[in-house]
Amino acid sequence: MKNPSQEPSPSGRKPTERPLRKGWTTGACAAASAAAAYRALLTRHFDTSVTIRLPRGETPTFHLHTHVLADDFARAGIIKDAGDDPDVTHGLEVIAEVRLGAAGTGLQFFAGDGVGTVTLEGLPLPPGEPAINPGPRQQIADALVSVALGVQRRDDVTLSAPLPDVEVTLSIPGGLEASKKTMNSRLGIIGGLSVLGTTGIVVPFSCSSWIHSIHRGIDVARAQNFTHVLASTGRTSEQAANALLALPEEALIDMGDFAGGLLKYVRSHPIERLTIAGGFAKIAKLAQGAMDLHSARSQIDFARLSALLKSVGGSPEAVHESRTAITAQRVLELAGDRSDLLAAIIARQAREVALATLAGGTDVEVWIYDRKGQRIGLIQAPEMSS
Repeated sequence: MKNPSQEPSPSGRKPTERPLRKGWTTGACAAASAAAAYRALLTRHFDTSVTIRLPRGETPTFHLHTHVLADDFARAGIIKDAGDDPDVTHGLEVIAEVRLGAAGTGLQFFAGDGVGTVTLEGLPLPPGEPAINPGPRQQIADALVSVALGVQRRDDVTLSAPLPDVEVTLSIPGGLEASKKTMNSRLGIIGGLSVLGTTGIVVPFSCSSWIHSIHRGIDVARAQNFTHVLASTGRTSEQAANALLALPEEALIDMGDFAGGLLKYVRSHPIERLTIAGGFAKIAKLAQGAMDLHSARSQIDFARLSALLKSVGGSPEAVHESRTAITAQRVLELAGDRSDLLAAIIARQAREVALATLAGGTDVEVWIYDRKGQRIGLIQAPEMSS
């Protein structure tokens, strides 16, 4: 399968410094598999590869991993290559089984093995539908129309409509197990993975699927009329915070490092109350104004932390050492009995950043947890109780 990676590294660059390799979305693989199967169903012959056109004009070629041709259906599978992105679907086979449908039924989608089904309101698809997002559905439709027109021109086959009457069942063997590493269960998607991808191309470490899940999580919470959502940077803080809040699972958002992805979406899709819970280092970055809290994309300002430690009464020795600390956890340790005060001021500043990003409409509270899951800093709106 050809990959839309950049050109090889210039001479003299170490191999480890090469540009990160891009990959294909699950939706692009599904569209290519469906196109290959549909062409075989019409022509009674499988090619070894298939080329499709993506929404932005790219024309990748995919090689078939499996293909089956029967009297009334054709099935094709492509191994997903996510490039250098840490995608849970990398290496899984995306299979499309195509059958001709009854006249006038149009294009219909079904969930096979490893593809989830929508069960809650708030997603782009209604409950009961296979979790094949609108973007991939359109890519599949475009690919099928392209095949139909190509076969018409080449083989003089007559079709009844530009969009064929076709049933497409997508399967991703191993998808149920892989879905346990995603947020699908919280979104009300059961039985497997979602078929995602707007452009067809995976950009390494863009983590677009994670941000997509955050957005869909907010949509689901709003559709359930929840007024309070808990967004956490990790499992420890989520479990500790929800032990106090007792919110339903659908109101819990695994924000991870993507504070910006959460806050910017809530700004245009407001909820009444947002609790942000996380470890000291992540919340300290948010307090600095960082919207991406990953260690590779934002750094702790230790001079600033040192100044804050001094402002809450840290010892001169602790303040001095904190300037050259290499982890936020070390600064917290140096704070000693002033750690709660330091965490509280960090939480207050993080709340101010969140409120400024949200631009009104949502009450915000920020809770900070240590590595043992103990709450060490919280800042709430004045009208909220602890």
